Amino acid sequence: MSHRAVDPAAGYANAVVAAPGRLVHLAGQIGSGDTFATQFGDALDNVVRVLEMAGGAPEHVVSFQIFVTDMPAYRASLRDVGEEYRARFGRHYPAMSLLGTTELVDPSALVEIVATAVIPE
Repeated sequence: MSHRAVDPAAGYANAVVAAPGRLVHLAGQIGSGDTFATQFGDALDNVVRVLEMAGGAPEHVVSFQIFVTDMPAYRASLRDVGEEYRARFGRHYPAMSLLGTTELVDPSALVEIVATAVIPE
């Protein structure tokens, strides 16, 4: 049986091993704004606020699930999306999934971010 190593990830982690602590599951967060990058940044702000309310911080996030309704808009905004991400999370890269979907509950939402965090005890 052959085995192929997973290529190193860029801008996210393929896996995260979390330290013991309180597991926090954040509901999907959306943002507002006219562009994909603006909505992405606003959704990240909401993730950070909800996490802080639970006693955590951005570095405690271990995974993201990102749902987008317009994959071409996401791809066209990668530079701006990266800037929005780094402004809030720096070089902390949790495990991430990016999923395309046809629609979110809010019809004006282009992106929804679900997060899981482990807050150290």
